[in-house]
Amino acid sequence: MRPRSVEPVPFLRVLRELPAGLPEVRYDAEPVFASGRADVALTGVALDSRSVLAGDLYAALPGARRHGAEFAGRAVARGAAAVLTDAVGAALIGTADLDGVPVFSTADPRALVGPLSRLVFRSQPEGVGRPVLFGVTGTNGKTTTTYFLNSLLRALGRTTGLIGTIEILAGGDPIPSLLTTPESPQVHSLLALMRERKLEAAAMEVSSHALEFGRVDGVGFDVAGFTNLTQDHLDLHGDMEGYFSVKAQLFDPARAGARVVTVDDEWGQRLAREAAPPVTTLWTGGGNTGDGAGADWRVGGIVPAGLGHAFTVTGPDGVPLSLRCGLPGTFNVSNAALAAVMVMASGVPAGEVQRAADHSDPFTVPVPGRMQVISDHPAGIVDFAHNPDALERTLSSVRRENARLIVVFGATGQRDETKRPVMGAVAARLADVVIVTDDDPHDEDDAVIRAGVLSGAAAAVREGSLATEVLEVFPRAAAIERAAALASSRDTIVVAGRGHEVWQEVKGINHSLDDRVELAAALTRHGFSVLVQPGIES
Repeated sequence: MRPRSVEPVPFLRVLRELPAGLPEVRYDAEPVFASGRADVALTGVALDSRSVLAGDLYAALPGARRHGAEFAGRAVARGAAAVLTDAVGAALIGTADLDGVPVFSTADPRALVGPLSRLVFRSQPEGVGRPVLFGVTGTNGKTTTTYFLNSLLRALGRTTGLIGTIEILAGGDPIPSLLTTPESPQVHSLLALMRERKLEAAAMEVSSHALEFGRVDGVGFDVAGFTNLTQDHLDLHGDMEGYFSVKAQLFDPARAGARVVTVDDEWGQRLAREAAPPVTTLWTGGGNTGDGAGADWRVGGIVPAGLGHAFTVTGPDGVPLSLRCGLPGTFNVSNAALAAVMVMASGVPAGEVQRAADHSDPFTVPVPGRMQVISDHPAGIVDFAHNPDALERTLSSVRRENARLIVVFGATGQRDETKRPVMGAVAARLADVVIVTDDDPHDEDDAVIRAGVLSGAAAAVREGSLATEVLEVFPRAAAIERAAALASSRDTIVVAGRGHEVWQEVKGINHSLDDRVELAAALTRHGFSVLVQPGIES
């Protein structure tokens, strides 16, 4: 989605406005300012040749399998006004006939894409009305926190946008989201669209991949928030230290104005210490980190309220906010508290937040595939938990007395293999019946993935002398069917790992599969009533 109107901007002018320290751009091996050919008019930036529109700068970057320069001809045929690439890309293009379209080169074109996109799309111009932008990072809770932010801001009377895992919203227009954070040209074009539509605020999930691969380069966040950090994505970052250092980039003053850090875990405490001040700290009791003494905001008074919880958030003035979250799990109390403190960090008085919470119950907004309740008897829940910490939090939060807990889950292929046995062990310790199945195998052998999970579950059962029943059932729909067949009306079924996703990738082929639809259908076949019907968001 792009703004309706983008005024053409000369490439030379854009280059002159770039921040200092970025790689030099050259044309025909000469500095770009020595050539008049550089002064081409641009109306957009694109990384994918298939998404190029007339007047775009096509950024031809090296990829995992192919180089974007191989598709320069296609981009020009679609109307690209110029091509930016690296030395390898320039050599690939060589003497190709691009109808006179200039090809520019630079040592690191990806480093330029975000800043160029900001200037070409005018996504966040100084002194011009634009949405107040909230960015949320961390391992778990990003999606729910952005939904809570959006809901609270709407309760405050703001018009809002959303950029996240499940969907992108520009006012009332939803579009599916393929990445947790889109590529930087899309991010800047979306922010420009939101500004054009006069939206007042927007919330964005900021993943470690987005930071690592420059997808939020050039984006200025008014408020950045941190949820937690637990094992995930180590296939990309190597170890937790590398993972932390990437997440911490969002809290650089050059990227974010106000910064709110949840200090429930050691990583949050470290981030609060190491980030440049001022940093607002929040303790929610979600970790084993004492009583939160010294935190600017503290959560307390958590009591059950329906499926969720009522709680208080107390700040420096000692006056508590009384809030409620209708979603299951005390970790959603943490997400709601972070959303509330981030909104206050943007300048909204606490009294306004309290009035909005009292009037609209903003933290009871449903979040697709995040602790989504499919049935009451048995309690059937679909959640996105796909790493050890998230799975532990989810299972711990739904455990009930005199009721069995049945969990269905797997692990994603071609991702961090070390977390597979850890997840199996977590499930075996916390559930009564563990059904190990397939997640998204991608190009990996699904039996090998399941074996990794099963090894951890078996070890936990053996070492703890547990009575947990561990089953291997595949494909995934059959595993969900088995869970429904085993359940009584007083039990709890959790289907974890895929949440809102509606496609399962196996050997490069996407198969239609929605855990929510499968669970609802399986429960219905076994005589149980469900709260939602098949066809959810599919």
